[in-house]
Amino acid sequence: LNMGDKLGEKAPRIFYVNWFRKNAAGKFMWPGFGDNSRVLKWMCDRYDGKVTGVESAIGMLPAPGDLDLSGLSVTEEALGELLKVDNAAWKKEMPDLESHFSQFGRRLPPRIQAQVEALKKRIG
Repeated sequence: LNMGDKLGEKAPRIFYVNWFRKNAAGKFMWPGFGDNSRVLKWMCDRYDGKVTGVESAIGMLPAPGDLDLSGLSVTEEALGELLKVDNAAWKKEMPDLESHFSQFGRRLPPRIQAQVEALKKRIG
């Protein structure tokens, strides 16, 4: 945490990506490994301030049109599902997340605990 304070705007950004989401039919929703660079480009563009993203309960997501989908057969519906934040699923995960952090006891930095509490409030 101190590193982030010292580096300020030059601190590395943290992104969460789930490349392996499946649809109701059990098929992977994202085209595959070769197209991951499209998401990585969005991350870099986000860092460089070229795109702003859309705020969600878990952080910023690509805004419509921010991801380069040229040449892909990803439908608008599929993209919407890929970018959907399921608050109920996140709520279900919270006990495991809290259990993980509880193992650190008083050594857990208060700022991390504050982020966990803020996440709980954002997901409802």
